[in-house]
Amino acid sequence: MPVNPLKPAATVRHSAATIALHWATLAALLVAVAALLLRGLADGDALRATLLAWHRQAALTVLALLLPRLAARAAGGLRPVLQSQPAWQRHAATLSHLALYAALLAVPLLGSALSDARGQHTAWLGWLPLPRLAATDPDLADTLEDVHTWAAWALGGLVLLHAGAALWHHRVRRDGVLRAMLPAPAPARAAGTPHRPVSTSFPH
Repeated sequence: MPVNPLKPAATVRHSAATIALHWATLAALLVAVAALLLRGLADGDALRATLLAWHRQAALTVLALLLPRLAARAAGGLRPVLQSQPAWQRHAATLSHLALYAALLAVPLLGSALSDARGQHTAWLGWLPLPRLAATDPDLADTLEDVHTWAAWALGGLVLLHAGAALWHHRVRRDGVLRAMLPAPAPARAAGTPHRPVSTSFPH
């Protein structure tokens, strides 16, 4: 029987690990972008250095989250919510995910190599040193800065495309693509179950 695109599909949810890693990655990306934008507006070398450190740590966090995210997907954490969609939509979703994962890998690595070329090697969270990806070289740093910037713009475009596709599925197709990645709501209290307020008194 054909699926009515205007009828909400039954709720299918990705695994809890997949959902948590997805939103943690987005949060780290937002911190990285916000820190970089604020750095451009900040006055004072100390504040600018602090914001750059926040940018680097957030970007390395995105990189650190990528491996468990791929592992969760390989373990079946990404549920097949596009089964009823045309084949081209399923293929497009797969290609967009692969491009997004590639960008999530490339942009932090390019940023880490850029830091190395500037002689500013960074350790994740201040204690986990990363392999040096480039020798100190001002000319190489200039090249890596350009490549890193363009790769970051490409990542931003992929994120916007990803978000736009999710909203299109939710608002136009009205299927379960977006709902599958949303955190699970709190379970509803059964009808007729008396509400028990939490006591704030101390036991005697």
